[in-house]
Amino acid sequence: MNEKSGFEPKIVAFLCKWTTYAAADLCGVSRMPYPPNISIIRVNCTGEITADMILSAFEDGVDGILIGGCRPGHCRYEDSNLKGSNRVYLLKRALKEFGLNPERIREVGIAGAQGLIFQRAVEKFTADIRALGPSPVTDHA
Repeated sequence: MNEKSGFEPKIVAFLCKWTTYAAADLCGVSRMPYPPNISIIRVNCTGEITADMILSAFEDGVDGILIGGCRPGHCRYEDSNLKGSNRVYLLKRALKEFGLNPERIREVGIAGAQGLIFQRAVEKFTADIRALGPSPVTDHA
């Protein structure tokens, strides 16, 4: 249904500059294409991503949010990424209560040298959001 309607999702990716952002950059220098509907926002650590940042993105018309950071136990800022992950977990539970599918937010742990893994994760997330259709938060008309 969504493929026929021509729906292309808008996705924001909050990426840790030490890991997943470096993997995205590796995709660029290695000429490994990924879907162009991803807008990347570089952050120091996924632990600094707030509920306000995520909610504002949805209010601004985003259909999905990808959060890419360090794998558990590998954060430069001790356990900051785990605190951020707990925050996202709680936000996803709250958003579900308001009718927003929590699958619209996805967390991935990708090391800086894993450009191919980043490419595949972005392609999969884009396809999954496309299948969900437009976000019910905004009007895409």
